[in-house]
Amino acid sequence: MTQEQRETQNIEYDMLDRELAEGLEQTESTEQSEQAEHAEPQELVEQFESDETQEVEDSSEPIEQDEEADESESAAEPEKADQADLPQQEQNVETTVESVVEAVLFASDEPLTAARLANIVETDTKQVREQIKNLNEKYRANNNAFRIEQIAGGFQMLTLSPYNHWLKKLLRARSDSKLSAAALETLAIIAYKQPVMRADIEVIRGVAAGEVIRSLTYKGLVKIVGRAEVLGRPMLYGTTKKFLEVFGLNSLKDLPKVEELKKPPA
Repeated sequence: MTQEQRETQNIEYDMLDRELAEGLEQTESTEQSEQAEHAEPQELVEQFESDETQEVEDSSEPIEQDEEADESESAAEPEKADQADLPQQEQNVETTVESVVEAVLFASDEPLTAARLANIVETDTKQVREQIKNLNEKYRANNNAFRIEQIAGGFQMLTLSPYNHWLKKLLRARSDSKLSAAALETLAIIAYKQPVMRADIEVIRGVAAGEVIRSLTYKGLVKIVGRAEVLGRPMLYGTTKKFLEVFGLNSLKDLPKVEELKKPPA
């Protein structure tokens, strides 16, 4: 091999080495770029997940605080509403057992027993009676026009009889409480003679009493209380609790004595 041939061959080898070196560099740069491309999305995902987690943590705290605030506000709203419904003067009223007993009796349109009052006021019957006694003493001391009276086994707030003259101008007698003279006579006989048969009533009055007794029964002033132990077992009549209420009596013992009803001598 000549000198020229050797030089030419060396030049070719150098060129081949340079090409190989360039190809290797290109391959390494390609691999690096591919690795960078793969790594970049992964880093972006991790960064996105990290940011999202941080946002959730940050947002959860205000939500919990808002929920606690809403609960406290909702719990306070009923109390504020209840207080707002009451006038300012009534919000400062102090209730006692005595005042509650007075309020219940004032609002009731029928006599209330001590046991029922105690159940409503949430106390015992002894304290109820003591409070009624205290109230009556206050009414008497203040010269009030009413008292708490025992009526038909219970207690009821009633106006005093001296005021009847003025009350009659205000109130109209209810139609079911209007009694004729015959009805009043029959009712008086039953009240004083009970239990009594219709035949005995008719003997005293001298006239038939069946229709009048039926009317008094319909009005709730008279009721059947049993049967007489005589031939035919006729029915016996007596007065009702409503009778005591209408006439303002606590019991039949409070009926006027017969002697008191007699006309005074002329």
